[in-house]
Amino acid sequence: MLDCCAAARSALASAATADHAAAQQPDTIALGDAQLGQLPAAFRTARTGQGAPATWSVVADPSVPSGKVLAQTSTDRTDYRFPLAIYDGITAKDVEVSVRFKAVGGRIDRAGGIAVRLADPDNYYVLRANALEDNVNFYHVVRGSRRQISGANVKVPSDQWHTLSLGAVGDQFTIGFNDRTLFTATDRTFANAGKVGLWTKADSVTWFDNLTIRTRG
Repeated sequence: MLDCCAAARSALASAATADHAAAQQPDTIALGDAQLGQLPAAFRTARTGQGAPATWSVVADPSVPSGKVLAQTSTDRTDYRFPLAIYDGITAKDVEVSVRFKAVGGRIDRAGGIAVRLADPDNYYVLRANALEDNVNFYHVVRGSRRQISGANVKVPSDQWHTLSLGAVGDQFTIGFNDRTLFTATDRTFANAGKVGLWTKADSVTWFDNLTIRTRG
């Protein structure tokens, strides 16, 4: 009887561990999983600031296995303009998000980024890399006003794929670029769960691929 009970407890513990591990597996979002010119499922577009609406759609790119990526293609030169592609499939506070991006064009800016804890298009955290400035900066956007929290100077060549990553756990944030940690930051502006989004600035034409989201806790 004791051996039977012990075996049952062991099986239950193994099942709980497996369930927990499954909950921590990253959700890979197929950004090219739509017809050319369309948005992928569960995405919607928005914009922080002024200027023309964001223009996001799937475009052809033979350099990736799927042959298609998600791109922001509007070239409106309004400086304080931040197009967003918001993913409605997950709402979370503590997340690890990574995405590949390629800065294709832009004269005012040439940037790509990740938004987390997004409550609406005017309130969120954003990590962005800029190919014209050669830096990676972390901001919060509060009531539409962007303020830098931290940053690092690093080469961000145009027309090349790069990986940007952002880990958010409580008030601690870990910023990565091309598979290495650049810096960490502490901020308490947004403590609630929110959406994850992709982000650009001004006239940036930026392509995105391989979006992964891992929820924590």
